[in-house]
Amino acid sequence: MSRPGRVSALAVAAALSFMISEASARPPRADAAPHVATDDLLKRVQQAMEEQRFVDASRWLDEAMLTGAQDPKLWLARGELDLKRGRFVSAAENFRLAQASSITRAAALEGEAIALLSAGQTQQAFSALQSAVAENPMAWRAWNALGSLHDQRQQWQEAQSAYDKALTASDNAAIVLNNRGYSLLLQGQREAAIRDFIAALKKQPTMVCARGNLRLALALGGDYERAIAGGSPKDQAALLNNAGFAATMRGDFDKATELLNSALRTRSSYYDRAAENLKFTSRLAAEQGSAIDAQP
Repeated sequence: MSRPGRVSALAVAAALSFMISEASARPPRADAAPHVATDDLLKRVQQAMEEQRFVDASRWLDEAMLTGAQDPKLWLARGELDLKRGRFVSAAENFRLAQASSITRAAALEGEAIALLSAGQTQQAFSALQSAVAENPMAWRAWNALGSLHDQRQQWQEAQSAYDKALTASDNAAIVLNNRGYSLLLQGQREAAIRDFIAALKKQPTMVCARGNLRLALALGGDYERAIAGGSPKDQAALLNNAGFAATMRGDFDKATELLNSALRTRSSYYDRAAENLKFTSRLAAEQGSAIDAQP
């Protein structure tokens, strides 16, 4: 089960390179005329990004830069746009350009750090995230990302501290509640994790990763019926697979086999993941059986 900003359980997308226009790639000149981006333009770009109208947002930013505008908020907006489009290398470059101004430096440091993390450059990202929170202790996205990195290193106390700071700075953002919940689940604190997933869903009822993580937590406690209940027909095979894998992790091999076979029957096409999980379950069950037989 995955969530935003993580590797494996904390999945991070691979970096994508792309060609950017000459207008967007040109850094500000020291002698440039003091053109600034209008609030109206930035609002339109932000709204377009929220509505995933990335082509419109990119066109407006290009047009502003071609007129000679040197407002650092344009570079910041282009970095955010590239981040949303999965163009992490370019995002980091644009955030670096925005760091030249004190107006946008704090937000640009945070943006660059998140772009580096998304690109899988974890060592660079860790240093950049620390710089971001030093510049702005209320940079909640950076604190949230630091929590993810600490989870990967199994540095649980540091992760908890980072998530707590992110929650304070973000007014308990749903994504941070979800990520802290997953951290707790990794530590075996299932009940506490469930409380965080429920809190995340109360704030954002459509949050897919929080709902999936809640189902996983229920299945890890043996509550398989609730873990698979309520899903849409197209999701049922995935729910059965996830519950089956959780049963395997609990050592409940008979139930795992039942759930995984149900997942295979429910999917109209061949379900690779469920088939692999079934093989894994059979292997673990056989190993456990051999170990028991070998006992004196």
